[in-house]
Amino acid sequence: MAILPDAVANQIAAGEVVDRPASVVKELVENAIDAGARHVRVEIAEGGKTLIAVSDDGSGMGREDAILALDRHATSKIVVAADLVGVNTFGFRGEALPAIASVARFQLTTTDGEGDGTEVTVTGGRVERVAPVARQRGTTVTVRNLFFNTPARRKFLRSVSSETRAAWEVIGILALSHPDVGIEFVADESARLQVPADQPETDRLGQVWGRDVVASMIPLGHAVGSVRVEGMIQRPADARPTGRRTQLFVNGRPFRDPGLIRAAEAGYRSAIAPGDRPTLLLKLSVPPGDVDVNVHPAKLEVRFRERFQVERAIEEAVRLALGGLDASATLAPGGGSAGWASPRRPMAEASGDAAWLPFDQAAPAAPDAGISTRSFAAPLFQLRDTYIVFETPEGAVFVDQHSAHERVLYEQVMADFESGAVASQRLLLPITIELTDEELEAAERVGDSLRRIGFEFEPFGGRSVVLHAVPSPHPRFDATLCFRELVADLARGRFGGWANQLERFAATYACRAAVKAGMPLSEPEMRSLLVRLFATELPPHDVHGRSTIVTVPVDELERRFGRR
Repeated sequence: MAILPDAVANQIAAGEVVDRPASVVKELVENAIDAGARHVRVEIAEGGKTLIAVSDDGSGMGREDAILALDRHATSKIVVAADLVGVNTFGFRGEALPAIASVARFQLTTTDGEGDGTEVTVTGGRVERVAPVARQRGTTVTVRNLFFNTPARRKFLRSVSSETRAAWEVIGILALSHPDVGIEFVADESARLQVPADQPETDRLGQVWGRDVVASMIPLGHAVGSVRVEGMIQRPADARPTGRRTQLFVNGRPFRDPGLIRAAEAGYRSAIAPGDRPTLLLKLSVPPGDVDVNVHPAKLEVRFRERFQVERAIEEAVRLALGGLDASATLAPGGGSAGWASPRRPMAEASGDAAWLPFDQAAPAAPDAGISTRSFAAPLFQLRDTYIVFETPEGAVFVDQHSAHERVLYEQVMADFESGAVASQRLLLPITIELTDEELEAAERVGDSLRRIGFEFEPFGGRSVVLHAVPSPHPRFDATLCFRELVADLARGRFGGWANQLERFAATYACRAAVKAGMPLSEPEMRSLLVRLFATELPPHDVHGRSTIVTVPVDELERRFGRR
């Protein structure tokens, strides 16, 4: 047994916190932010293999602290073990600078603004020179020839483009976490990012993630107890199976947590197609004592005291944001401009039996159901027998009748599954339908679900079944065609990917039973459909993530006609 020399211990620490140039960039920029910097400049060459230089205008250090900072476990952020609870700075272990200096040619230049500055030169962990230097308040750390004395590690570095991209990702995350700090990033003498301090968050997100991405996102904000969630999430219609971005922050600290990403995706349930993955930027605020950030060497993971509350806050925040018509239209009860930001009451509660009556017989919504019927007092008309159109103070509103009815039926079926209610009508003459072997197997497999939505059937020999009762979601409903398409979809897995089998079944039925594009509707039918749509939990989107509602603002019309 032997005590490890400091040089070896530092190199081991370097392996934990410094595995590539991007790790060095992360540690140094975090130190600069912790030092109260208002502007940070990062320069790298050859992906950071030959040069990493980070300069800031933070508090800086005096001579004694500059020398002490290169000793292991030297930190100004922790004094006693109790300080680890609720720590709100990025770096606090005191390992980054000595670890970096042990595997590079390292230079620290700093001053706290009182007297001369200090320049410390270190090679492979050995201090070679300490000298006074003139500079303004702040710190510059220069790292050259990273891993020059550990060739086994250096050979595992990736290409220059890969290492540059990794450094860029780190800079982007830190830029998003602190929009109050100006950040400049230069790679191989080419400016990659330059954002000012106190930049509006949407502007900064546009510079880091791209303006097209930001244009597809909507804001969210919600609190559950002491947990507050803010940020931006992608509209369901813009979510794709690939190419998405996700970023989590807690009290300004970036971290990773696949479970919380899944909680956010649960908020999209029945609003996006299975397999689509939305882009997410979520900022959590929790009491410092309710989160432990000291669970990962690189500080990439955290542990929450009340994890269920955090997951609930995230899922509810996403659900509420998607439930507002601001996601795709600016429409308000009574023709105002407040939007539909509050959650809807369940369909069965909000509109009684209206969802299962013919459109022109639908009962009016309850006075407290969140509907202001004056919104639909304006004339309605149908465009190409597909879109319901009406006017609001903001402009013209277009509602896709199929997508709207699909949303209504989906939520009604899910409510019926939960309550056990069954609505169907007996047939005077039973209908015989012949299926394929796969379709018959699918019908038998989901027979209970089919009966729970109103299809009563039984085998009739061979591959045939007999329908005795069917649902009646609207007057033009073709029960035979819907049953055929429904079992065909289920047999072929067309609506696969839903985590919940009942949700998959409800989505399949809603798509097949809803009124179709090209189907003429009377004005009472259109009005009834709109009332029922706005009583749902997520009126802006159908079960595939497509928009049900689109508004053309007056400003846009005036711009098109040259009036402004």
